[in-house]
Amino acid sequence: MGAVAARDAFVDLVLGGRCAGCDRPGVTLCGGCRELLRTLTPFRAWPDPSPVGLAPPTAAAPYGEELRRLILAHKENARYALARPLGEVLATAVRAALGDRRAGWLCPVPSSRTTVRQRGHDPLTRITKAAVRSLRRQGIDARRASALHVARRPDDQAGLSAERRTANLAGAFAARSRWAETLTDQPVLLVDDVITTGSTLAEACRALESRGIPVLGCAVLAATRRRSPSGS
Repeated sequence: MGAVAARDAFVDLVLGGRCAGCDRPGVTLCGGCRELLRTLTPFRAWPDPSPVGLAPPTAAAPYGEELRRLILAHKENARYALARPLGEVLATAVRAALGDRRAGWLCPVPSSRTTVRQRGHDPLTRITKAAVRSLRRQGIDARRASALHVARRPDDQAGLSAERRTANLAGAFAARSRWAETLTDQPVLLVDDVITTGSTLAEACRALESRGIPVLGCAVLAATRRRSPSGS
């Protein structure tokens, strides 16, 4: 257990805590919620409509109930101990996206420095690192690639249509040139926490592919229900 997770466990024990998933009194993540996370079935999560350039997205679960609360608790409330179980959830989606491959690079969609500073941490980086560790324990040669950076901070996406989100995100990300040679001809997956319209992931795909880095697919913790019934 890391120092941060140990601190969270101590606070739960001494001050009394509640499960971030179901709000029951007890530890940060109760046994029932842990078991729920172990039984998730990944699925192809195409948004409807799907933005041009989006690599095939795979989600570990729908965005709702316990998983939604866990994601928000880790991201917005700095419940750091949730990084490991959420990383294991992301690893589930990554395994499905990789198919028969036993190796892959995980490239997280970056947040702006301002956003990271406001939150006090970088949630997706924490989760991605935990996912890499989980995959390596399973014999998959997973590695993290910090190949993207925020080139232009877009406006708030809340309330925007799919088309306006795409326009708002144009040019938001850029690939770091030093990664181009390393990732060429490698299985690269973009990773994020939630997919809604797919505009963010599509723009991230564009940024990588503009530097000659093909994207095998996208892996996310959860997908909203904004998808066609056929899933395509």
